[in-house]
This record gives sequence, C-alpha cells and structure tokens, in this order.
Amino acid sequence: MEFLVESFTLLTWKHVVMYAIGIILIVLAIKKEYEPALLLPMGFGAILVNLPLTGALNQVLPGVGEVHGVIQWLFETGIEASEAMPLLLFIGIGAMIDFSPLLSRPVFFLFGASAHFGIFAAISLSVLLGFDLRDAAAIGIIGAADGPTTILVSQVLHSRYVGPIAVAAYSYMSLVPIIQPFAIKLVTTKKERQIRMDPVAGSEVPRSLKIIFPIAVTVIVGLIAPAAVSLIGFLMFGNLIRECTVLNSLSEAAQKNLSNLITLLLGITISFTMQANRFITIETAKILALGLFAFIFDTIGGVLFTKMLNLFLKKKINPMIGAAGISAFPMSARVIQKLALKEDPQNFLLMHAVSANVSGQIASVAASGLVLSLITSYL
Repeated sequence: MEFLVESFTLLTWKHVVMYAIGIILIVLAIKKEYEPALLLPMGFGAILVNLPLTGALNQVLPGVGEVHGVIQWLFETGIEASEAMPLLLFIGIGAMIDFSPLLSRPVFFLFGASAHFGIFAAISLSVLLGFDLRDAAAIGIIGAADGPTTILVSQVLHSRYVGPIAVAAYSYMSLVPIIQPFAIKLVTTKKERQIRMDPVAGSEVPRSLKIIFPIAVTVIVGLIAPAAVSLIGFLMFGNLIRECTVLNSLSEAAQKNLSNLITLLLGITISFTMQANRFITIETAKILALGLFAFIFDTIGGVLFTKMLNLFLKKKINPMIGAAGISAFPMSARVIQKLALKEDPQNFLLMHAVSANVSGQIASVAASGLVLSLITSYL
C-alpha cells in the first residue's frame, strides 16, 4: 500500500506554488479571457508536470523500466527537435492577417520598426543582470510581443528558461490593454493624445500586389537575416494562402482549425518547462520583470519615434500610433482607438493604428531573425 501514498510524501512547497500558478493561469483564461486557448492548457499542464511521479514526463519505474510521458514527448518532438509547433502556428497567423491597410500606407512600416526598441533594451539589461548572451537574447524577444516567435527563438538559442519566457510573453500580451495606456501616458501630454488625423481614404489594394507582397518580404528579410527564413517564410506562406483566393477552404482551416489545435498543443507542451525545480527560481522573477520592461519600452520607443517625426511634419501624427507598432495584433490597435476616444470622443484612429499594428507583425519576426543571426554568428 505504500505506493498509494508515495506521491504525497514527495510533495514540496514548490509543487504547491506551481499548482497555484497553474490555477491562476486557468482563472485568467476563463474569467478574464486572457489568451484562453493558450493560458488554459499551459495552466493545466503546469499542474500535470508537477505531480510527483507524473506519467506526463518520462519516468523509470522499478520492475517496468522507462515509461515515456506524452508531454515530454511532445516537447522533445514538436519544439526541441524541430520547432515545428511554433512554425506551424505562423501559417495560421499569416492567414489571419490582412496587409491591405499597411500596403495602402507603406510609411507605417516605420512604426513597426520603432516599436521594437524594447527587445534590444531588454537584451542589454539582461546581460547586465548576469544572464549569458543566449538567455539574454531569448529574454529580450519577449519584447517582440509575439508568443510563438518568443518560444521559437528561445528554443533555437537553447535557452535554459523557455518556460518562464513563454509565461512572461503570453501573460504580458494579455495585459496589453493595461500596460500600453500606462506607458503611453508616461511620455505624452493630453494635448498630444488628442491630435486628430485625417480619415483613411478608401483605397483598394490590387490583388497582384497582395500576392507579390508575401513573396517579396520573404526574399528581402531572408537575405538580410537568413536565420529568420523559417519565421517569416511560414508567416508569409499563410498570408499567401489567404490572398491567392484559390485556396479559400485551406485559408479558413489555417485560420481556425490549424491555429486553434496548434495553440492548444503548444500551451500544454510548453508546460514541460514549468517543472517546479526549474521554474521557482530568482531568475524567473528577473525574467518576468525584464519582460515587463521590454513591453513598456516597446511602447515608449514607438511613441517617442512618432514625436520625433512630428518635429519635421506639418500635419502631425498622433504619437499613440507609434505604440501600435508592436506585434500584439489587433489588440494594440484597439487599445489605441479606445484611448483616443477617451481623450476625444470624435477622434477615430483605428485604421491608422491597424496599419502600424500590421507592420509590427512583420517587424517582430524581422527583429527576431536579426537577433538570431547576430547571436549565432557571434557565438
């Protein structure tokens, strides 16, 4: 009968803390609806992998031998060995994105680039706090505001902190409606937030341009940052499926079925890295703080860049548009519109913000690829 109580004797306070973290993630997913497709399986998985002698992980049992756990198998096969899960998710993400607002206003590419300053600021601060360069780079990518990209980069760089990094990335993505207004108000005045912009004139983007665009972006980014080819290639392939109009059923499947299934599997698979002895550390607390730092400085970088542009423009741009250049699409654009209406009920910035937000999708992948290229060549 001893085997019936053996698990109870192996419980530690760290296991209990991980159960609490798992429950918090589940509550955020269900009650607050923060990224439920990912936080719910991640929270439940955190409980599964922290049950003593859990069958979700590989175990060597007396008289039985090695028993393979499904979560560990999913992690080793779908993420560690091939990075397949995050990359497949990019196909679905690409199929969801309409680049038309950006193609009709190419100048908004600048906002996507400027709103990723937090990545490099967080990398620098991480190194100063004692993380080695690989881990620092992986932590900095939290500032990409793109969960799959963050997971992929941290795995490619063989970071020791994939779990905390993934939790920080998705948690802060969910908190964009709280983080961004705070950061924007730090560096803007009420008068600046009330700047009105001309309505977006309706302009139909030629179908040929929509088809050429994902191919051209893949080639250009691939030549500049070869390490980003898989990232940008799968994203743009998904968008090409959408825009070619001859694969509508596959486009819908990628947007819904593929994205939802991969997101669920990715969430529960990432929980492999949330084992108590790895997760409950001082480094995890530092990573959570650095992730918040990266998100705040992304927003501030985009806003300050827009304010700098306004020094040379006769027709001013509302500086909040710069904050929409992060990759959290379309959440960030909605946050900017809501904040604009709060300051001025007649101020409609949504389409401008969407253009900047779409550019952030490309910029996050390009910035991550650049970091990968720099780090791998240096090491």
